[in-house]
Amino acid sequence: MNSAIVVAGAVVERGGRSVVHAVDLTVNAGSWFGLIGANGSGKTSLLRALAGRLPLAAGSCQIGGREVGTDRAARAAHFGFSPPADTLPEALRARDVLELVGGSIAEVLPRLGPLRDALGLIPLLDRWIGDCSAGMRQRIALAAAFAAGHEHVILDEPFNWLDPVAMFDVRHALRQMVDSGLTLITALHDLTTLAAACDSGIMLVDGRVAMRLSEEMLRAGAQDLQAFERQTIDFLRV
Repeated sequence: MNSAIVVAGAVVERGGRSVVHAVDLTVNAGSWFGLIGANGSGKTSLLRALAGRLPLAAGSCQIGGREVGTDRAARAAHFGFSPPADTLPEALRARDVLELVGGSIAEVLPRLGPLRDALGLIPLLDRWIGDCSAGMRQRIALAAAFAAGHEHVILDEPFNWLDPVAMFDVRHALRQMVDSGLTLITALHDLTTLAAACDSGIMLVDGRVAMRLSEEMLRAGAQDLQAFERQTIDFLRV
């Protein structure tokens, strides 16, 4: 499998201090890569830097063989990225948000593939954001990441605020899209999704890679989720 994204020695700074320290990672094309870690471990900062929303203070980032470590605009152009659900403008409708990202709604909806129905998006299109619950806003924010049809998508804790049915449906829709060629990077708190859906990943602790999660490790974890969860939580505690 070809490597879509190769990051080496990535350093990210927030407020004048380093919050991500010399992180290396490789994401294969057409795979689901998971980041796991406690709050404050650097997951969001790393994802925002990969997506061009923050600069890389040091290190390299290659996407499809092209070096874009110093080019935030190029990184942003490569990735679909989900905005924080609580920042969606309340004076717009869901369709307005999606059309701002991806053009006409007639063009946007086919790009969502199985995610459209998993998100229950159609009934939300003409709702004002200000009238939406937290879960509805999360569904709209997730759809926005796919609205422009990017082949690489970054999602930061995509299952926040979703009810159990929506979480199940969205997870399976995302897996379908990955199996059809999408390259997906997600920060997760859900160890079940990490083991059952992701192809590889890393665990971050204090902005550093504390563990690399290979496909073999995750497949073994999926066979015994309870043991995988216990092992991972014990490691995070330490």
